[in-house]
Amino acid sequence: MRGSNRGSVKAALLAGAMVFLHIGGPAFAANRWGADYFPNVPLTTQDGTAVRLYDDLLKGKSVAINVMYTSCKDECPLETARLVQVQKLLGERMGKDIFFYSITIDPKRDTPEVLKAYAQKYGVGPGWLFLTGKEEDIKLATKKLGLSRVRDSASKDGHTASLMVGNEPGGLWMRNSAVDNPQFLATTIGNFLGWKNTAPKTSYAEARPLVLEKGEYFFQSQCSVCHTVGQGDKMGPDLLGVTARRDRAWLARYIMMPDKVLAEGDPIAVALFEKYQYARMPNLRLSSDEVAAVLSYVDARSRAPREPARKDSITSR
Repeated sequence: MRGSNRGSVKAALLAGAMVFLHIGGPAFAANRWGADYFPNVPLTTQDGTAVRLYDDLLKGKSVAINVMYTSCKDECPLETARLVQVQKLLGERMGKDIFFYSITIDPKRDTPEVLKAYAQKYGVGPGWLFLTGKEEDIKLATKKLGLSRVRDSASKDGHTASLMVGNEPGGLWMRNSAVDNPQFLATTIGNFLGWKNTAPKTSYAEARPLVLEKGEYFFQSQCSVCHTVGQGDKMGPDLLGVTARRDRAWLARYIMMPDKVLAEGDPIAVALFEKYQYARMPNLRLSSDEVAAVLSYVDARSRAPREPARKDSITSR
């Protein structure tokens, strides 16, 4: 995109869905999407370290940034859990070729100590900072990063599950969904940043056909980020035998509307919330048929707990 399209470029950055920007010319990128564009506001990491948005976090780096808050009852837990998987897939590139930043939009509650506990709960590794600061500084930063829009105030939790990926030196920025499939996100980030994979690859001709039943598909794509069946607690509880321990109708209702069940003061939901505070059950908006299929899959896996999970699941493609 050239200078004549500068207005449309800015509009595109603040638009929804996926956005891809390549500002022509290094001088243009440095001036328009560098120090003259991004505010150098002070922020504080989960370790209590003072940093500046542009000088310390963006300048000369490739980054992936989202907004969240630790008491979120909707998509933040799922965002964080899936980004943890992306972090693992990116491996040694984390903290070297790319940096993750999660900025709280509830700085009064999310102190560095709270953010650190949250990060530890999810097993966040090196190369990923959780950031807080003054409310006005955070609002300005998220607006300039394309992570804050006027219509967000009308959403349930005041934000959308967006992940802004950028290469500051090249003036490259792209928006994705932060709750997308982790393998897809990791691949998209790598392709966007031009990383070359020199490892030998198996021919598509040798690939096994992927056959997933409906319940397994939804479990692997929606639930396996936080749960296992017979492999211990993850972000949430191990679901081995849950269909025998809990009433089926209660399970179905809780999976479909966990936020409502918790708000009603249901004792089981409250106990789960207290035990897994930072990984509370999000509303995945599954239909009744999809929930029934997931429960049938969990039930079948519980009856054969020693059977290894499929290696060709949707999360390992």
